[in-house]
Amino acid sequence: MKEQLYTIPLNDAFAADDECPFCFIEQKLEHDLLDFTLGSGSSYMESDIREQTDREGFCRYHFQKMFQYGNTLGNAWILKTHYVKMGKELSNEVKHFKPVKLSFMDKLKRSKEVNNSMSAWCLEKQRSCFICRQYEDTYARYLDTFFFMYKKDPDFVKKVADSKGFCIVHFGDLCQAAVEKLSEKQQKEFFDMIFPLMEQNLARIGEDVSWMVEKFDYRNHDADWKNSKDAIQRGMQKLKGGYPAAPVYQQKK
Repeated sequence: MKEQLYTIPLNDAFAADDECPFCFIEQKLEHDLLDFTLGSGSSYMESDIREQTDREGFCRYHFQKMFQYGNTLGNAWILKTHYVKMGKELSNEVKHFKPVKLSFMDKLKRSKEVNNSMSAWCLEKQRSCFICRQYEDTYARYLDTFFFMYKKDPDFVKKVADSKGFCIVHFGDLCQAAVEKLSEKQQKEFFDMIFPLMEQNLARIGEDVSWMVEKFDYRNHDADWKNSKDAIQRGMQKLKGGYPAAPVYQQKK
């Protein structure tokens, strides 16, 4: 299959020989979104972008990433108008707030369900994030592209089969999407390939982690590290995704 602009990121991700090609894509997307939000292009000064960031805000994780990115003025501008928006919303919630009466039994249950409008508003603000939404929209298109290539390109299928598999997080997304995007016959072929691939690669990393433990035994002091020197970060990535040992991503000066 001739490479197209929309297939390049996936081909690049598999060429990187990463523990999870979608983690590779996720990191690249996150860096691009941080550059877009706070980088030299100054998108935060554009009224249409600020309208979106004022409305959606950012999650705790991406606020930390934005702080680490290093653009003090950009962060200040974003926060300045976002605080105006938040203040107006809070005042409106206060104006319309009505306490909820709970029965004695409801109070004993200590339910974690939201039981009043103010708590619901706070929960909505916690979940809302400009960068998360942008990422999720793009990630969904990459899942579509993955299965388009899987169905149309035998070379891509071989790349998947020869890869190190995926982290558990992205593996779950692929299993979900496969049911939606593949025929029953294609699903069987896909799962028959990907399940053993995941089992083999989880076992591979498990062996690397186990050997790292053994290396701390004085009797193995002079033994070869084999593939265990970075087993901890790879092991964590395989289970939860991301790059635990990645350096802080900062604005390019």
